[in-house]
Amino acid sequence: MGNTMVFRKKKARSKGRPRPFLVAFIFVTSFVLVVAGAGALWIAFTPTPDIATFSNREVTQSTKIYDRTGKILLYDYGRDVKRSVVPLSAISPYIQKATIAIEDSSFYSHGGVRFSSILRAMFTDLLGGSFAQGGSTITQQVVKNALLTNQKSISRKVHEWILSIKLEQRYSKDQILQAYLNEMPYGGTLYGVQAASEAFFGKSAENVDLAQAAYLAALLQAPSLYSPYGNNRAALDDRKNLVLSRMKDLGFIDQSQYTQAQQEQVVFAPQQSGSIIAPHFVFYILNQLTQQYGPDVLQQGLRVITTLDVNLQNKMQSIVTNYAKNNQKNFNAANEAAVAIDPKTGQILAMIGSPNYFDASINGSYNDTLALRQPGSTFKPFEYAAALEKGFTRDTTVFDLPTQFSTACSPTDNTNDTPPCYAPVNFDNKFRGPMTFTTALAQSINIPAVKVLYLTGIQPVIDLATAAGITTIHNSSRYGLSFALGAADVRLLDMVDAYGTFANDGVHNPTTGILEVDDASGNVLGQYQPQPVQVMPPKIARDISAMLSNNAARYPEYPPVNPLNFPGYDVAVKTGTTDNFRDAWTIGYSPSIVIGAWAGNNNNSPMVKEIAGYIIAPMWHEMMQYALEQYPKSYFGEPTPIPQSLPAVLRGQYVIPQPDGSVGVHSLLYWINKDNPLGPQPVDPSQDPQYSYWEYPVSVWAQSHATQISQKTNSLLETMVTASTTPTRPAS
Repeated sequence: MGNTMVFRKKKARSKGRPRPFLVAFIFVTSFVLVVAGAGALWIAFTPTPDIATFSNREVTQSTKIYDRTGKILLYDYGRDVKRSVVPLSAISPYIQKATIAIEDSSFYSHGGVRFSSILRAMFTDLLGGSFAQGGSTITQQVVKNALLTNQKSISRKVHEWILSIKLEQRYSKDQILQAYLNEMPYGGTLYGVQAASEAFFGKSAENVDLAQAAYLAALLQAPSLYSPYGNNRAALDDRKNLVLSRMKDLGFIDQSQYTQAQQEQVVFAPQQSGSIIAPHFVFYILNQLTQQYGPDVLQQGLRVITTLDVNLQNKMQSIVTNYAKNNQKNFNAANEAAVAIDPKTGQILAMIGSPNYFDASINGSYNDTLALRQPGSTFKPFEYAAALEKGFTRDTTVFDLPTQFSTACSPTDNTNDTPPCYAPVNFDNKFRGPMTFTTALAQSINIPAVKVLYLTGIQPVIDLATAAGITTIHNSSRYGLSFALGAADVRLLDMVDAYGTFANDGVHNPTTGILEVDDASGNVLGQYQPQPVQVMPPKIARDISAMLSNNAARYPEYPPVNPLNFPGYDVAVKTGTTDNFRDAWTIGYSPSIVIGAWAGNNNNSPMVKEIAGYIIAPMWHEMMQYALEQYPKSYFGEPTPIPQSLPAVLRGQYVIPQPDGSVGVHSLLYWINKDNPLGPQPVDPSQDPQYSYWEYPVSVWAQSHATQISQKTNSLLETMVTASTTPTRPAS
């Protein structure tokens, strides 16, 4: 009874107080009614657009791409718009269904907007603090592209919804779809499905088959990104398959049609040459713009100042084109590419993606500067740089001998390269005995490189390379010691960027191709801002430059006069050839410029069995010679002095006195602890799992080179005696 009374008292007290949820409900309902009323009035008094004018409008806001001076026009995107207006009856039903499937599956059932999509977009925008989400129907896209600006705001979006509803009230779905397919951009200067069908497939829109229609629908989301002539063909293929999958799920096609269209090998017509300079670079920039500012930005009349040096670009393009014919004839290399970068800024000065952008026979529109390729020996400088950072020196002695690196196999089985064994060889199947880091790197010898990678560890090399500009290598667990020989995929653009870090005393500048972006009113949307980062000590960069510019160290692999040498200039350079001869590289630099070149085939077929020094280095030399004459002459800083107090093996000696007065010849792991190379000699070298594997071939070599070792020992003893008997100069 007491509990009942208490309850009744609480209930009685609550009668005079408003309920919070009821108040909130009334407020929200009132707000919605007011907004709905206002919206109804806005809809009622907003004039309905004339759909007949959509496809006849002029696209006047073209984007202009300039060189670094801002005076030479590289490309006027949208200037020569190609558009042919056709009725819906002249557009293949495949195109209509494919477009609806991927863009607006409920097109024929909604009234111009999808309110569920609007609510979802609104919640996303509110949480993200912007109003960028779309949820757009085909009708909304017609309105947006034909009648409204691309400015993102609440009022513009509401206006779009209202116009879309009005449009649906006045015109049929087929009329709206016809306007859409005649209006939408399909890439470059192509507007409307008729122009796109003619340009891509050489046929009218009514004759396009199912697979071709799926490609056209796939392009609509991002025409520049998914261009069939660019580097994202795989992404375009994936989206085409997504379109086909959506069509099948919606019942637009059956399983048989789906399978046949998915497997069809669609061939795109060759891209037509137009008024364009440096096309690979221009489309690289257009992709950058759409990624940064959105897919509609190229219709907004931008003025873009790029980093391109037109004179250097034209000269390098001419050189690449001239060498291409001989390379294809002599080396079976149909494709070449080259990039030049200013290492002090990261600015791209030249980008040649192929010998001829418009040559379909070599897939010329594909930009090989952005392709993933194995770098071969051009990756080795990062391994040696990581070793130098750890305490090793450029004069550290390492033996180039047949070596078994797999602990699953015997040290004596040092020619077995069948998994799980790993016993790599050099490109010429020769072994050179003791070498310094400098000579091993300059001559691009494989076995010392594998040993250097073991000394440093894989992850430190990846970390250094990534910090220097390589964007495609991250997880060390994917790789073994073969990583030392360039077994990972990289891009030529990234490699040139990373070499620029060596050229710039260890300071990395991210690559950029844009200096300034202005809108149609002259407002600056973006400007180049330097972002230098010191990723390695200057002395390490200078040591690598000293190693890569040491022409004497290249002998006997190269004679004194060779395409890697520039008398009177400081130029560091490295070549690389993959084991299967699918890729040949040359990358080199002075303090003022970095140039990288690549040769191979876009279908990944092998070239003839020849080193990069003969395939690509002569072409690279001609480009570098021209650049050196155009840019300021400068010199590398002095390399790090190597103190006599360091262990003898770090100073280039392989015949080393023992504490008991004898002389020993051993592998590097006998003399140093790889984790502390500047520390004391290991008490028990055999604790290192690789010790016996390195030591065995050295012991065999020492037995067969007793005379050489004896001569080296006598010379060393004479030097020691002379040093001990030479009087020191008294202090003044």
